[in-house]
Amino acid sequence: MRLNNIKLLVPMVLMLFFAVSCSDDDNGITPPDPEMEEEMEEEEEEEQEEATTIVDLAVATADLSILVEALTEAELVETLQGDGPFTVFAPTNAAFEAFLADNNFASLDDIPEDVLEQVLLNHVVSGDLMSGDLSTTYVSSLSTAGVGEKNISLYVDTADGVKINGSTVATADVEASNGVVHIVDQVIGLPNVVDHALYNASFSELVGALTMDDNTTFTDLLSDGEQMFTVFAPVNDAFTAFENPNGNDLNAILSNHVIAGASLAAADLSNMYASTAATNEDGDNLSIYVNVDDGVMLNGQSMVVVSDVVTTNGIIHAVDTVIDLPTVVTFAVADSENFSSLVGALIADDQPDFVSVLSSTTENTPFTVFAPINSAFEALEEVPSGETLTAVLNHHVIAMANVRSEDLSDGLVSPATLEGDSVTFTEADGSFTITDGAGNMGVGIVKADVQAMNGVIHAIDMVLIPNTED
Repeated sequence: MRLNNIKLLVPMVLMLFFAVSCSDDDNGITPPDPEMEEEMEEEEEEEQEEATTIVDLAVATADLSILVEALTEAELVETLQGDGPFTVFAPTNAAFEAFLADNNFASLDDIPEDVLEQVLLNHVVSGDLMSGDLSTTYVSSLSTAGVGEKNISLYVDTADGVKINGSTVATADVEASNGVVHIVDQVIGLPNVVDHALYNASFSELVGALTMDDNTTFTDLLSDGEQMFTVFAPVNDAFTAFENPNGNDLNAILSNHVIAGASLAAADLSNMYASTAATNEDGDNLSIYVNVDDGVMLNGQSMVVVSDVVTTNGIIHAVDTVIDLPTVVTFAVADSENFSSLVGALIADDQPDFVSVLSSTTENTPFTVFAPINSAFEALEEVPSGETLTAVLNHHVIAMANVRSEDLSDGLVSPATLEGDSVTFTEADGSFTITDGAGNMGVGIVKADVQAMNGVIHAIDMVLIPNTED
């Protein structure tokens, strides 16, 4: 009986052993979890990407070895290993060798470290810009070598391939974990005003005018790194449309597009007058009127279409019309904020053709015009008309004299106005007031020396009244 029990127990033990063995599933190996596998693969990819920064790509590219050396010397390696993203235009070894030779540097060690840093940063743009993202436009580099420590502008030209400030992209879209590299065939130097004019084919007519008859006066001036400039640069269509109706000297016209001694970004502009490099016959710098009520308008005739092209010695604003030399009428019409009432009086039906008279560049010129602002006309108890208005308007103009504020002195009596009476100037605390022909005193000059080619304007806060007792 005991033997029979043992016989029955053996099969049961074998069955239990078999069941346990099956539960171990293929020799004790548990199948991997698919989700876990995917996570591990993603981690591996991330680790691989982390190891391929822009600097890593440069190090791995033999033709960028001088760039790597330059980045190391300028202490920019850590910067370009950062998160970014960055777009880097990476010059080849041949590009660096040409740059060194062109600038009389024997090696990278000869370049001042601060200059090298800014040159290298001029090859870097914030953002991840693949070649398909680039279009013909301006972008800002990370270099702060622009005037006022502004970021230098780069001109991207995609008309035939991709060029950056004249440097051609030879190999595009080399992707890194923190951005993209485009390999270029030239070192992108720090551009001045003339350099940027040359890069943009839209300024070819301007460049031609600046260098006409091998004249380098303007290119020499605008390449001067010791001065600052604001340049309103007409695009090609502007030159094509310009017929020079007044027969003005082209060099003088070009000078009228340049403000010397100041680099004014669009944010710096307001409804204002500034002095250009153009001068009248006496050597006084002509004024330019800027109006920002709706975009940026210059002298009431030319609009800024592209602003804030930053260079090492100035800022360029592209304009759609050539800015001709201004007359006193130009400013009266352009500055409607101050002179719309005066213009209305000048063109009234019962008045002589004042516009033609004051637009002349030959007859009775230059003029000195005392121009009442709009509030001056509003303050009149009665607005004159007919012959009375003619006499009043004539009393604001002195012919054949360009009387500027520096010409005034206390007690000075002016030459006769077109009306016949003189006005008298009184100085107090460094400023001048006017006494008109009728004896009205204390007429204030609120804006002096708005200089036109045919005369000068002084904005005043009261209407001058001639002597009506004679």
